[in-house]
Amino acid sequence: MTTTLLLVGTRKGLWIGTSDEHRATWEWSGPHFAMEEVYSVMIDTRGPKPRLLAGCSSSWFGPQVRRSDDLGRTWEETPNGAIRFPEDTGAAVDRVWQLVPGVSAEEVWAGTEPGAVFRSHDRGETFELVRGLWDHPHRPEWGAGYGGQAFHTILPHPTDADSVLVAISSGGAYRTSDGGATWAPANQGVKAEFMPGDRHYPEFGQCVHKVARDATDPERLFLQNHGGVYHSTDGGGSWHYIADGLPAEFGFAMVTHPRQAGTAYTFPISDAGARWPVDGHARVWRTTDEGGSWTELGDGSLPDGFFAAVMRDAMCADALDPAGLYFGGRNGTVWASPDEGASWSQVVANLPDVLVVRAAAVGEPGLG
Repeated sequence: MTTTLLLVGTRKGLWIGTSDEHRATWEWSGPHFAMEEVYSVMIDTRGPKPRLLAGCSSSWFGPQVRRSDDLGRTWEETPNGAIRFPEDTGAAVDRVWQLVPGVSAEEVWAGTEPGAVFRSHDRGETFELVRGLWDHPHRPEWGAGYGGQAFHTILPHPTDADSVLVAISSGGAYRTSDGGATWAPANQGVKAEFMPGDRHYPEFGQCVHKVARDATDPERLFLQNHGGVYHSTDGGGSWHYIADGLPAEFGFAMVTHPRQAGTAYTFPISDAGARWPVDGHARVWRTTDEGGSWTELGDGSLPDGFFAAVMRDAMCADALDPAGLYFGGRNGTVWASPDEGASWSQVVANLPDVLVVRAAAVGEPGLG
């Protein structure tokens, strides 16, 4: 039996939705970790059975990466929180912003605030700091986005275990080709309009909001910046502006189709001052030609009068056929499309501020 699993992390806990492969009706459990911020979740389907990871932050006990091997019925935690800075750094983890699977079956990557990347070789039970990035000479000059300084994007190359691209607000994108020993900025062509004078296209310092990798060509990337949407065909070596045709160039989310080449989705936001959809129309926009053109999705089934943002990790796709699309708003609603954006329905409402949404099909019965 196929179960579609939908994890929704909020500012006050985690909710878990389950459905079948049709994704027409949903059952919900939660809150898990009540009153804890859940900025990152991961559904790991690589092992003998699915493993869920959740990056939680408690105002009393600090950050913790919790894990479940029974689809969220029970949870375990690692002593000292799983992710901690070595003593010689003098740093402490505030939040775990990102949890993503690596190339090998046991590898998991994590991004934190303050800006650092960690790696696990035991499916998220323990993590080690990636010193090559932490010790990078640019690090003292990285700023902090409105939500904090965080590595919110980690993209391991699907066939090259030594190649990873990461992005931080606000410092820009960086990539390694030697397994994390050394890192180089990857921001050529991405604008930083807030920089003074003639420094609008600096080597680093951009406020990248999210990067997504194409499913068919790992060198093809899509980037949602603080100002602008961009496309790369050389793994981040250079970027090209593709926001023409969108109602706004500002936004947070960027998602690629799990199978179709050159297909990506974004959720445009008016601007940095009015952080809601243009004219309050909640719409997802899709390109099928690498950003050459964009199509509006959701007219008639997504709401108007929607004055809430969709954050960088609050939109995702599953890998079913047809692919499901999902997004959650800062107004506590979550919307889903079982048909790649052709139709939408609200699947849950009245949650706290939604921070992250992740979905996957797993071969195990629902939670009941």
